[in-house]
Amino acid sequence: MISVKNISKRFGKLQVLKDFNLEFEFGNSYALMGPNGSGKTTLIKTILGMVIPDSGEITVGGQSVKGNVSYRKKIGYMPQIGHYPANMKIGQLFSMMKDIRPEVDSFDLELYESFGLEEMKNKALGTLSGGTRQKVSAALAFLFDPEVLILDEPTAGLDPIAVEVLKTKIKKERKNGKLILITSHILSDLEELTNRAIYIFEGEVFFSDTIEELKELTGESRFSPAIAKLMQWTLKKKTTNPQLSHV
Repeated sequence: MISVKNISKRFGKLQVLKDFNLEFEFGNSYALMGPNGSGKTTLIKTILGMVIPDSGEITVGGQSVKGNVSYRKKIGYMPQIGHYPANMKIGQLFSMMKDIRPEVDSFDLELYESFGLEEMKNKALGTLSGGTRQKVSAALAFLFDPEVLILDEPTAGLDPIAVEVLKTKIKKERKNGKLILITSHILSDLEELTNRAIYIFEGEVFFSDTIEELKELTGESRFSPAIAKLMQWTLKKKTTNPQLSHV
């Protein structure tokens, strides 16, 4: 479980996260949503230890992330845009990553093989298309069979076949009890891949519950209109629907 307790973060005069509280539990897949600048990226980077909060505490599997790097072994992270050494080949990258974790003797190569990366192992990373880089990022995220998966716009740039391959893998890992956190602007993907919705607005949790509860609350039968209505409420400064409150 990932526990985010009373996290606050300010960059200069900008308050990005405000007394932020969330709980992420194993066996669930979470849709993390919110407008640009709402704090989604800062939250993810804080969980990963890339940003240090001004106050509060984050624990992963009961371990505090403060001053601790070992917890990161439990997390597989797929960035929205992967940046890799241009002259390094695909095969060299995966060999290097395996060498970094000598204690691991079994790897999850399902996506690596399904995406045909073995056949492209001698291609330099700098020559790859955006979609192929996405495949590399996805395969790396799952490589060490992590307990937690954080996927940032995972299907962006992928061809339709690759999208279905990745979706099938995500669903499989959720059934295996993994904790999965997904950000995406493709709402149909979020509805298909997640069972809980989190909406962040101006650095605060505006909604956190099941997708079914979101539909019931908004009176919408489909996910996209439900999110659209949620966005309208946030723009009205939460005055339209007092049922929504911080978690």
